[in-house]
Amino acid sequence: MADNLSEALKKLKLASADSATDSVESCLDCLLKALAHNNANASEKVQEMGVLSLLPTLLAPQSSCTPKVANIIAEVAKNEFMRSPCVEAGLIPPLVQLLHSKDQEVLLQTGRALGNICYDSHEGRSAVDQAGGAQIVAGHIKSLSQNTDPDNGKLLTVFCGMLMNYSNENDSLQAQLINMGVIPTLVKLLGLHSDNMALTEMCLIAFGNLAELESSKEQFASTNIAEELVRLFQKQAEHEKKEMIFEVLAPLAENDVIKLQLVEAGLVECLLDVVTHTVNGEREEDVAQLKTASDLMVLLLLGDESMQKLFDAGKGSVFERVLSWVPSHNHQLQLAGALAIANFARNDGNCIQMVESGIVQKLLELLDRHVEEGNVTVQHAALSALRNLAIPVVNKAKMLSAGVSDTVLKFLPSEMPPVQFKLLGTLRMLIDTQADAADQLGTNSKLVERLVEWCEAKDHAGVMGESNRLLSALIRHSKSKDVVKTVIQGAGVKHLVVMAMSEHMIMQNEALVALGLIAGLDLVGAEKDFVGAGLVQVLHKLLSDERTAPEIKYNSMILICAVMGSEPLHKEVQGLAFIDVVSKLRSHENKTVSHQASLTEQRLTAQS
Repeated sequence: MADNLSEALKKLKLASADSATDSVESCLDCLLKALAHNNANASEKVQEMGVLSLLPTLLAPQSSCTPKVANIIAEVAKNEFMRSPCVEAGLIPPLVQLLHSKDQEVLLQTGRALGNICYDSHEGRSAVDQAGGAQIVAGHIKSLSQNTDPDNGKLLTVFCGMLMNYSNENDSLQAQLINMGVIPTLVKLLGLHSDNMALTEMCLIAFGNLAELESSKEQFASTNIAEELVRLFQKQAEHEKKEMIFEVLAPLAENDVIKLQLVEAGLVECLLDVVTHTVNGEREEDVAQLKTASDLMVLLLLGDESMQKLFDAGKGSVFERVLSWVPSHNHQLQLAGALAIANFARNDGNCIQMVESGIVQKLLELLDRHVEEGNVTVQHAALSALRNLAIPVVNKAKMLSAGVSDTVLKFLPSEMPPVQFKLLGTLRMLIDTQADAADQLGTNSKLVERLVEWCEAKDHAGVMGESNRLLSALIRHSKSKDVVKTVIQGAGVKHLVVMAMSEHMIMQNEALVALGLIAGLDLVGAEKDFVGAGLVQVLHKLLSDERTAPEIKYNSMILICAVMGSEPLHKEVQGLAFIDVVSKLRSHENKTVSHQASLTEQRLTAQS
């Protein structure tokens, strides 16, 4: 075969020079046979003997050899090592010219050749881009899309594959296709040719690629992609085919408009169906499908409109089905159920209704099952749901009496920052305006010790911030001397002083109010910590800085007055010439600040 091939390639070089069509044809046939037998070896031979450079002249639009030449290029370009040489041999411009042909076979082989040269090849894509090949192919797809003839389907599949190889993982070329209006055309194709599995798969892969680009979402949203994908999904029995559709649905469902379209097209029912059929399955594909379907369900609930439609005033069948996942024995469903509740709990009306319906108990039972089992993602999701449910004021007392804080405290030993973060947020939401609960938790020395420890978690800014905020909240909402004493004994005061210098105004304010309460309720007990943490210096800094917000200045002056009863702190105040700073604030544009500055100045003068 090798000798025959060498002979044929030599003849081809001679025949192409003489334009002897018959002998060229027989040489091409021999080459195609060799490529079919051993593509890599034959391709190497083609390159060695310099045959590629002969092929541009053989790609004449009128020549009977043209389809075979394009077919040969398509075959050799299956090899990665041949793609750049094909570009260097100048094959792209004549191939792109052939896209204007009316001959179906020429178009088919040309589409294959261009698609294979573009596969994973920067040079190939760049050359096709410069020659304008993508625009011509996109035009063909548009004009051919209405024709459901089987031969036509094959050509469409090749052209779609060519555009896919051309743009795969290349944002700028994908954006180019989007600007050409390829998306509406491909969606139309999917609807008209849904029985052609090869073409359908090509469309799905193309959608998967394009859907990753943010700019594509608007175009997708203006088509009936949601209906087409749901219809296609309902027809599928095979796992692989469903997975392909899932891979398109996931990026598309990140867009809120498309979320609602998918819900209205009936995707949720399909997903619930998948869950029912795979929940007890032990095959790998069942587990994978269950995860994908339940994750997608949660994603659909991230859109406000789609979520509210599925909540349906708490009576929605979908809402009820998702709730039934929480007590499930399947971790994936427990996780999805808890995340779904957290997503439904995004407005006060839903939260109030859900707490009344007894959801809290289900979440507490779920958390109890995971104190020992310790599935971190489930813990995190259930705590997220409880935190959201605790936001409306009317829910707080109900949730506290249901024992939420006791269950949440079981996770104090957790070493997982995501769980720590949600645990802190849940407790902070629960005690907001709830004096008794703040008192009870604030005198829990184990909790306070853990908070102080987490206040130093510099690697986890979220946990550190939430710990400080909870520490402050326990004091602010309880206004209790016992809580203050527990915080002082637990060495928490210094962290509140540091918090007063936070870059977030809300945290500064919370810290200053808590420090004011500490000074008012137990100045003697806190005196040493105030001095050690440099409280007076911090207050001087806050009052001197022009960028400090008015309410921070106001609370800083209140605090200065509150610490004047302590001799060492009083001395520090005098040493830093606070009167100068405060007297300037009497002319502050904010009336509350200027009034407090006058009162503070009087106090400082009287005690100097």
